Amino acid sequence: VQLQASGGGLVQPGGSLRLSCAASGSVFSIDSMGWYRQAPAKQREMVATITSGGSAAYADSVKDRFTISRVNGKNTVYLQMNSLQPEDTAAYYCKTRAKSSLWRPFSDYWGQGTLVTVSS
Repeated sequence: VQLQASGGGLVQPGGSLRLSCAASGSVFSIDSMGWYRQAPAKQREMVATITSGGSAAYADSVKDRFTISRVNGKNTVYLQMNSLQPEDTAAYYCKTRAKSSLWRPFSDYWGQGTLVTVSS
């Protein structure tokens, strides 16, 4: 299972970005999908997750500003980020809990980071 994330970039405070992450390869089944971020000199933290049934959870710091969504048929997860602030600057990573075949257990897979910089 491979994850390809895209959509990062430089944006001014108050602006918006949309991140995308697509799972490919031997994808038999996907459970949860999510976004995490890691700022310089900080630990990686959960931003938002979404279950296969569409239930979403958010970090308190992004509630009411970020929206996670997924398209199950495309094995893709999105993160719409509005009202971005400098403290949102970080490398954003997508993660999925998936299995590559019926006989394998669910495992966690990480994509490469996509950098989001919020600065004027």
